[in-house]
Amino acid sequence: MQSGDPTAHAEVDCVRKAGRRRDWHKLTLVSTLSPCPMCSGTAILFKIPHVVIGENRTFLGAEDWMRASGISLTVLDDAQCIALMERMKREKPDLWAEDIGE
Repeated sequence: MQSGDPTAHAEVDCVRKAGRRRDWHKLTLVSTLSPCPMCSGTAILFKIPHVVIGENRTFLGAEDWMRASGISLTVLDDAQCIALMERMKREKPDLWAEDIGE
């Protein structure tokens, strides 16, 4: 949202900022929300073996695809993450819809 780039989800932005690496297969990606198909695809493409998800109640991303691709997922079901995402949905519904591809 801050950069005006609709593809700059936190997961993709994180990978961009990490730069060129050869150790993706040793890293863990942490996300507040269940990763959308674009972000899941990024984790799959770079063979990131583990993704920690703050919550998947407000939006269920492409978790089955990541698991089928060999990625281990940890869903924390964190109350703060849920509250944050519920607040965003309530206060900025247009941005929420854009961000998750509705």
